[in-house]
Amino acid sequence: MRKLLKLVTGALVAPALFIPASAFAEPIVWGIQAEQAEYRINEGSDIFAWDFDAMVGRDELKFVFRSEAEYAIAEDSFETLENQLRLQTPISDFFDAVVGVRLDTPEGPDRIHGVIGLHGLTKQWFEVDADLFISDNPSARFEVEYEGLITNRIIFVPSIELDIPFTDDPAVGNGAFAPTLEVGGRLSYDLVDRLVSPYVGVHYERKFGATADLARAGGEDAGAVFFVIGARFLF
Repeated sequence: MRKLLKLVTGALVAPALFIPASAFAEPIVWGIQAEQAEYRINEGSDIFAWDFDAMVGRDELKFVFRSEAEYAIAEDSFETLENQLRLQTPISDFFDAVVGVRLDTPEGPDRIHGVIGLHGLTKQWFEVDADLFISDNPSARFEVEYEGLITNRIIFVPSIELDIPFTDDPAVGNGAFAPTLEVGGRLSYDLVDRLVSPYVGVHYERKFGATADLARAGGEDAGAVFFVIGARFLF
Protein backbone atom coordinates (compact mmCIF):
# COMPACT_ATOMS: atom_id res chain seq x y z
CA MET A 1 0.00 0.00 0.00
CA ARG A 2 2.88 2.42 0.73
CA LYS A 3 4.25 1.85 -2.76
CA LEU A 4 0.81 2.59 -4.19
CA LEU A 5 0.50 5.82 -2.22
CA LYS A 6 3.98 6.93 -3.32
CA LEU A 7 3.10 6.18 -6.93
CA VAL A 8 -0.16 8.10 -6.73
CA THR A 9 1.45 11.05 -4.96
CA GLY A 10 4.10 11.25 -7.66
CA ALA A 11 1.45 11.03 -10.35
CA LEU A 12 -0.50 13.89 -8.77
CA VAL A 13 2.54 16.15 -8.51
CA ALA A 14 4.19 15.33 -11.86
CA PRO A 15 1.70 17.15 -14.16
CA ALA A 16 2.36 20.45 -12.42
CA LEU A 17 6.09 20.23 -13.22
CA PHE A 18 5.39 20.46 -16.96
CA ILE A 19 2.94 23.40 -16.86
CA PRO A 20 4.46 26.62 -18.29
CA ALA A 21 4.74 29.47 -15.80
CA SER A 22 2.52 31.67 -18.00
CA ALA A 23 -0.38 29.30 -17.40
CA PHE A 24 -0.50 30.26 -13.72
CA ALA A 25 -1.30 33.85 -14.72
CA GLU A 26 -4.73 32.69 -15.90
CA PRO A 27 -7.65 33.29 -13.54
CA ILE A 28 -8.78 30.41 -11.36
CA VAL A 29 -12.25 29.10 -12.21
CA TRP A 30 -14.48 26.70 -10.34
CA GLY A 31 -17.75 24.89 -10.86
CA ILE A 32 -20.01 22.04 -9.77
CA GLN A 33 -21.74 19.75 -12.24
CA ALA A 34 -24.19 17.07 -11.16
CA GLU A 35 -24.81 14.72 -14.08
CA GLN A 36 -27.20 12.64 -11.99
CA ALA A 37 -29.14 13.34 -8.82
CA GLU A 38 -31.99 10.89 -9.06
CA TYR A 39 -34.44 8.50 -7.44
CA ARG A 40 -34.56 5.05 -9.07
CA ILE A 41 -37.77 3.06 -8.69
CA ASN A 42 -37.90 -0.74 -8.93
CA GLU A 43 -40.68 -2.57 -7.03
CA GLY A 44 -39.44 -2.09 -3.49
CA SER A 45 -35.74 -1.88 -4.41
CA ASP A 46 -35.66 1.89 -4.71
CA ILE A 47 -32.31 3.64 -4.85
CA PHE A 48 -31.15 7.23 -4.51
CA ALA A 49 -28.12 7.88 -6.72
CA TRP A 50 -25.80 10.75 -7.50
CA ASP A 51 -22.87 11.46 -9.81
CA PHE A 52 -21.21 14.87 -9.60
CA ASP A 53 -17.91 16.68 -10.15
CA ALA A 54 -16.59 19.73 -8.31
CA MET A 55 -13.76 21.48 -10.18
CA VAL A 56 -11.28 24.26 -9.43
CA GLY A 57 -8.24 25.34 -11.44
CA ARG A 58 -7.13 26.71 -14.78
CA ASP A 59 -7.29 25.46 -18.37
CA GLU A 60 -3.87 23.85 -18.06
CA LEU A 61 -4.44 22.13 -14.72
CA LYS A 62 -7.69 21.34 -12.91
CA PHE A 63 -8.33 19.73 -9.54
CA VAL A 64 -11.52 17.65 -9.60
CA PHE A 65 -13.45 16.00 -6.78
CA ARG A 66 -15.78 13.32 -8.15
CA SER A 67 -18.41 11.50 -6.13
CA GLU A 68 -20.70 8.63 -7.18
CA ALA A 69 -23.09 6.70 -4.95
CA GLU A 70 -26.09 4.40 -4.85
CA TYR A 71 -28.06 4.36 -1.61
CA ALA A 72 -30.58 1.52 -1.11
CA ILE A 73 -33.65 2.93 0.60
CA ALA A 74 -35.04 -0.35 1.98
CA GLU A 75 -31.70 -1.51 3.39
CA ASP A 76 -30.84 2.00 4.65
CA SER A 77 -27.26 1.58 3.41
CA PHE A 78 -24.97 2.43 0.53
CA GLU A 79 -24.65 -0.18 -2.20
CA THR A 80 -21.76 1.85 -3.61
CA LEU A 81 -19.98 4.98 -2.42
CA GLU A 82 -17.01 6.19 -4.40
CA ASN A 83 -15.02 9.42 -4.12
CA GLN A 84 -12.12 10.47 -6.32
CA LEU A 85 -9.53 13.24 -6.17
CA ARG A 86 -8.26 13.84 -9.71
CA LEU A 87 -5.87 16.13 -11.54
CA GLN A 88 -6.64 16.85 -15.20
CA THR A 89 -4.32 18.42 -17.75
CA PRO A 90 -4.89 18.73 -21.53
CA ILE A 91 -3.06 16.44 -23.93
CA SER A 92 -5.02 17.56 -27.03
CA ASP A 93 -7.73 20.04 -27.97
CA PHE A 94 -10.47 17.70 -26.73
CA PHE A 95 -8.90 15.30 -24.23
CA ASP A 96 -7.38 15.59 -20.75
CA ALA A 97 -5.08 13.14 -19.05
CA VAL A 98 -6.23 12.20 -15.54
CA VAL A 99 -4.33 11.00 -12.47
CA GLY A 100 -5.61 10.69 -8.94
CA VAL A 101 -6.89 8.58 -6.07
CA ARG A 102 -10.18 6.73 -5.67
CA LEU A 103 -11.64 5.70 -2.29
CA ASP A 104 -14.50 3.20 -2.13
CA THR A 105 -16.50 2.87 1.09
CA PRO A 106 -19.36 0.49 0.27
CA GLU A 107 -20.85 -2.05 2.63
CA GLY A 108 -17.83 -4.24 3.35
CA PRO A 109 -14.10 -3.42 3.24
CA ASP A 110 -12.88 -0.05 2.01
CA ARG A 111 -10.79 0.10 -1.14
CA ILE A 112 -8.09 2.61 -2.20
CA HIS A 113 -7.00 2.80 -5.84
CA GLY A 114 -4.69 4.90 -7.93
CA VAL A 115 -6.38 6.39 -11.01
CA ILE A 116 -4.95 6.86 -14.50
CA GLY A 117 -7.24 7.81 -17.35
CA LEU A 118 -8.52 9.99 -20.18
CA HIS A 119 -11.48 12.37 -20.19
CA GLY A 120 -12.83 14.31 -23.15
CA LEU A 121 -14.97 14.60 -26.26
CA THR A 122 -14.75 12.62 -29.48
CA LYS A 123 -15.27 14.25 -32.88
CA GLN A 124 -18.92 13.18 -32.77
CA TRP A 125 -19.32 14.98 -29.39
CA PHE A 126 -19.55 11.85 -27.30
CA GLU A 127 -18.24 12.51 -23.78
CA VAL A 128 -15.81 9.75 -22.85
CA ASP A 129 -14.19 8.66 -19.58
CA ALA A 130 -11.72 5.77 -19.67
CA ASP A 131 -10.06 4.98 -16.33
CA LEU A 132 -7.69 2.34 -15.02
CA PHE A 133 -7.84 1.77 -11.25
CA ILE A 134 -4.59 0.46 -9.77
CA SER A 135 -4.55 -1.48 -6.49
CA ASP A 136 -4.43 -5.02 -5.14
CA ASN A 137 -7.79 -5.40 -6.89
CA PRO A 138 -7.33 -3.53 -10.17
CA SER A 139 -10.16 -2.74 -12.55
CA ALA A 140 -11.07 -0.59 -15.53
CA ARG A 141 -14.09 1.56 -16.36
CA PHE A 142 -15.32 2.93 -19.66
CA GLU A 143 -18.13 5.50 -19.80
CA VAL A 144 -19.76 7.17 -22.80
CA GLU A 145 -22.50 9.81 -22.75
CA TYR A 146 -24.13 11.86 -25.49
CA GLU A 147 -26.38 14.91 -25.32
CA GLY A 148 -28.89 14.81 -28.16
CA LEU A 149 -30.79 18.07 -28.59
CA ILE A 150 -34.44 17.55 -29.51
CA THR A 151 -35.15 21.27 -29.07
CA ASN A 152 -33.08 24.05 -27.50
CA ARG A 153 -34.41 23.01 -24.09
CA ILE A 154 -35.38 19.34 -24.42
CA ILE A 155 -32.37 17.00 -24.39
CA PHE A 156 -32.14 13.22 -24.57
CA VAL A 157 -29.03 11.80 -22.88
CA PRO A 158 -28.15 8.14 -23.54
CA SER A 159 -25.26 6.71 -21.51
CA ILE A 160 -23.34 3.49 -21.08
CA GLU A 161 -20.86 2.40 -18.41
CA LEU A 162 -18.83 -0.79 -18.27
CA ASP A 163 -16.85 -1.83 -15.17
CA ILE A 164 -14.36 -4.68 -15.55
CA PRO A 165 -12.64 -6.14 -12.44
CA PHE A 166 -9.32 -7.87 -13.15
CA THR A 167 -9.26 -10.05 -10.02
CA ASP A 168 -11.70 -11.97 -7.86
CA ASP A 169 -12.90 -9.77 -5.00
CA PRO A 170 -15.88 -11.56 -3.41
CA ALA A 171 -15.92 -9.15 -0.46
CA VAL A 172 -17.42 -6.50 -2.77
CA GLY A 173 -19.11 -8.93 -5.16
CA ASN A 174 -16.69 -8.89 -8.09
CA GLY A 175 -15.49 -11.82 -10.19
CA ALA A 176 -12.36 -11.58 -12.33
CA PHE A 177 -13.10 -10.23 -15.81
CA ALA A 178 -16.85 -10.50 -15.15
CA PRO A 179 -18.17 -7.02 -15.99
CA THR A 180 -21.04 -4.91 -14.74
CA LEU A 181 -22.94 -2.99 -17.41
CA GLU A 182 -25.10 0.09 -16.84
CA VAL A 183 -27.18 1.61 -19.65
CA GLY A 184 -29.44 4.63 -19.28
CA GLY A 185 -31.60 7.06 -21.19
CA ARG A 186 -32.75 10.35 -19.65
CA LEU A 187 -35.00 13.02 -21.12
CA SER A 188 -34.38 16.44 -19.56
CA TYR A 189 -35.83 19.95 -19.82
CA ASP A 190 -33.65 23.02 -19.24
CA LEU A 191 -35.53 25.25 -16.82
CA VAL A 192 -32.78 27.86 -16.45
CA ASP A 193 -30.40 27.67 -19.42
CA ARG A 194 -28.30 24.60 -18.58
CA LEU A 195 -28.18 25.35 -14.84
CA VAL A 196 -31.18 23.27 -13.71
CA SER A 197 -32.56 20.45 -15.85
CA PRO A 198 -35.12 18.03 -14.36
CA TYR A 199 -35.42 14.71 -16.16
CA VAL A 200 -37.14 11.35 -16.33
CA GLY A 201 -35.77 8.15 -17.81
CA VAL A 202 -34.82 4.53 -17.44
CA HIS A 203 -31.71 2.87 -16.03
CA TYR A 204 -30.64 -0.74 -16.63
CA GLU A 205 -27.98 -2.68 -14.72
CA ARG A 206 -26.66 -6.15 -15.51
CA LYS A 207 -23.89 -8.23 -13.97
CA PHE A 208 -22.20 -11.01 -15.92
CA GLY A 209 -20.24 -14.18 -15.24
CA ALA A 210 -18.82 -14.71 -11.76
CA THR A 211 -19.98 -11.25 -10.67
CA ALA A 212 -23.56 -12.27 -11.47
CA ASP A 213 -23.06 -15.57 -9.62
CA LEU A 214 -21.92 -13.70 -6.50
CA ALA A 215 -24.95 -11.43 -6.70
CA ARG A 216 -27.33 -14.41 -6.92
CA ALA A 217 -25.56 -16.16 -4.05
CA GLY A 218 -26.20 -13.07 -1.95
CA GLY A 219 -29.91 -13.12 -2.79
CA GLU A 220 -29.76 -10.35 -5.41
CA ASP A 221 -30.83 -10.31 -9.04
CA ALA A 222 -28.10 -10.17 -11.68
CA GLY A 223 -30.05 -7.53 -13.60
CA ALA A 224 -32.58 -4.79 -12.88
CA VAL A 225 -34.48 -2.03 -14.68
CA PHE A 226 -35.33 1.22 -12.91
CA PHE A 227 -37.60 4.14 -13.74
CA VAL A 228 -35.73 7.30 -12.75
CA ILE A 229 -36.70 10.85 -11.88
CA GLY A 230 -34.09 13.47 -11.07
CA ALA A 231 -32.29 16.61 -12.13
CA ARG A 232 -28.98 17.81 -13.59
CA PHE A 233 -27.32 20.85 -12.05
CA LEU A 234 -24.55 23.17 -13.19
CA PHE A 235 -23.10 25.98 -11.08
